[in-house]
Amino acid sequence: MLRGERTSRRVSRPANASVRATYASDGSMNNLLVMKFGGTSMGSAERIRVAAKICAGQKTRRPVVAVVSAMSKVTDLLLNTLRHAEAGDRPGIEANIELLAGRHLETCDELLEGERRRQATSGIRALIADFGRIAHGMLMLGERPPRSVDEAIAIGERLSALLIAEYLESTGIPARAINGSDVIVTDAVFGNATPIMAETRKKADQVLKPLLSVGIIPVVTGFNGATVDGRQTTLGRGGSDFSASILAAVLDASELYIWTDVDGIMSADPRSVADARVLDAVTYSEAAELAYNGAKVLHPRTLAPLIERQIPIWSKNSFHLEHPGTRITSTVETPPGPRAVTSMADVALISLEPASLAVSSARLMARALEALADANAEVLAFTSSSYRQSFCFLVRKEELSSAMKCLESDLALELTHGYLKPIEVDENVGLLAVVGEGMHGTPGLAGRIFSAISEQQVNIIAIAQGSSELTISIVVHRDGLERAIQAVHKECR
Repeated sequence: MLRGERTSRRVSRPANASVRATYASDGSMNNLLVMKFGGTSMGSAERIRVAAKICAGQKTRRPVVAVVSAMSKVTDLLLNTLRHAEAGDRPGIEANIELLAGRHLETCDELLEGERRRQATSGIRALIADFGRIAHGMLMLGERPPRSVDEAIAIGERLSALLIAEYLESTGIPARAINGSDVIVTDAVFGNATPIMAETRKKADQVLKPLLSVGIIPVVTGFNGATVDGRQTTLGRGGSDFSASILAAVLDASELYIWTDVDGIMSADPRSVADARVLDAVTYSEAAELAYNGAKVLHPRTLAPLIERQIPIWSKNSFHLEHPGTRITSTVETPPGPRAVTSMADVALISLEPASLAVSSARLMARALEALADANAEVLAFTSSSYRQSFCFLVRKEELSSAMKCLESDLALELTHGYLKPIEVDENVGLLAVVGEGMHGTPGLAGRIFSAISEQQVNIIAIAQGSSELTISIVVHRDGLERAIQAVHKECR
């Protein structure tokens, strides 16, 4: 339960609950919908009203669980505050806490009135006081312990959950704010935890199902969970989406809606390609590949719990409710060929080459990949040559420093004695990826793609293609990336 809630409130059957959960013979819940609202969809009083209206509308037809992100930019503000704390900057901490309080109290004033406003205000102040306590503790320590960081930054989601739950209640829709740490059980990898699904299912049965059975909407914080012994964790990149998919899986939901500020998954980034279009449907695999290669869709970890149970996902726009969005499911009927083109600009290409052919390239590759794993760096593309035994891999720039540190440490002996040439890094590159289930076995497709890029006078630095033929990844010079995207999209549409 979130601090600031009315702790005396009991789970009772509200008179105006339009739909209560019913159960199938195997104990699963009939027609349950899980909906996740992103930061922009929770970014103001106006957007919270829209999110609440969506919840209320769906609740007339089926039971609903809502999962919410922090208000837009709030997580960045929280992290910035913790950096001030680590640096010993007390004025910076106080200024940020004042901004945090001001934004949420102002939103509360716009949403609520009377006694409910007073109670919500008390809850907001209590949560911000908790955050302040953690930040000032870091100030005294001069460091940011990962466990404390996870507890602190989850405050953003807890504030959002409190606001929308109280607003739903004020409109006559029974709702309850639930801390994700009371439901999602994870391992103890702070900052990037992995759920323990069996334990999470037990918690969901204990905490969420009693609310759903009497027509109450549980509003669960995204992004966070807790270890078996109660230590708070966060789920890493795409954590709020991941929270929603975890809950959809353990509750055997019929569907998951992800509400954002775009109409769905697009054939290309509309900022680069003017005629990019929204795709009606994509497969789980296509969505995962697009996300992995830079598209702002569901993180691949989000999809994993849903694939096993074949739960369809909809990517929808809370700013454009009339648009149907994109459906993500196991199979899609499409003609042969690529579905979408995506890209990443903030990447770096790391190249390694043995100084002698006597050095085992395979062993060197294995050690290099192990070093990248130690650095928690994702390999976005990998390619190698046969004769010179050189190889290269693409990583995100934000992971470059830790990747290089681990590589230089693990390969120190080879570098010191000259068995390995100095590691080269090229940051003036970009990644273009062409994705589509229908590319498998399509004759001449790769040639068309490469010709389209070369016609724009863009040099191809590296090429990688998985055995599934689902994705063709191409590394080009950064200054030619946008031209390459436009050319490939035009060729493949």
